[in-house]
Amino acid sequence: MKNDLFMLSLSMKAGKLITGEQSVEAAVKKGSVYLLIIPADASDNTKNKFVNKGKYYNIPVLIMSDKKTLSHAVGRENRTSFAITDKGLADRIYKIFSPSL
Repeated sequence: MKNDLFMLSLSMKAGKLITGEQSVEAAVKKGSVYLLIIPADASDNTKNKFVNKGKYYNIPVLIMSDKKTLSHAVGRENRTSFAITDKGLADRIYKIFSPSL
């Protein structure tokens, strides 16, 4: 899984990844998000909020890994929501992680 997390790091370096609940929510409402990623150890409230937003805005949602691992992969601390803003990267990341869920 660590090699697969490279895609998240690459997304961050390319400026195609948004982290943090408020920033992710704003990007979802603006229509610029193609994939939502939520750590499995996020609170039930956070998971439900973003799963519902994903359904409403027709955005795929991956619930995977944990906050520490995902946050470390993107060079941030204690993040509970991640949004990919590039269609190609979102499709690739979804294909990498969705079979393992």
